[in-house]
Amino acid sequence: MKKYLIVFLISMVPLIELRGAIPYAVGVGLPIVPSIIISVIGNMLPVPFIFFFARKVLEWGQDKKIIGGFCRWCISKGVKGSDKLQKKGNAGLYIALLLFVGIPLPGTGAWTGTLAASFLNMDFKKSVIAVMAGVLLAGAIMLALSLGVFGAIDFLKA
Repeated sequence: MKKYLIVFLISMVPLIELRGAIPYAVGVGLPIVPSIIISVIGNMLPVPFIFFFARKVLEWGQDKKIIGGFCRWCISKGVKGSDKLQKKGNAGLYIALLLFVGIPLPGTGAWTGTLAASFLNMDFKKSVIAVMAGVLLAGAIMLALSLGVFGAIDFLKA
């Protein structure tokens, strides 16, 4: 149970998210299906809070002495993410959000994608669906990569 809790918590961490949780789960030998379900839930749990509150908190904190630098950095990530999404075109904005979240590159997960959607004032329900689909895509990619890497390591050990 402790390892599942670790998977859940890793999947909630910004920039790491399920991109780190799934390799951890595979690496410690947890069953795949429950690990993916826990990772997706953990990765999606912060999404409504990010969408509705993160932008306001970051804008409030950007001129504060202790947290200002961090808030400005987060705002910068959200603005860069929204710029990338907007360049894809308005017609496919939700598809662009799905792909932005789904391609497992540093800084392109559910946290940044949701913050970008918030900065673009995108529809909440459609954004959550696009982010969820992106998280599932990222999960499938990370699972395939993790199984391949850990399978190769097991093969080399034999």
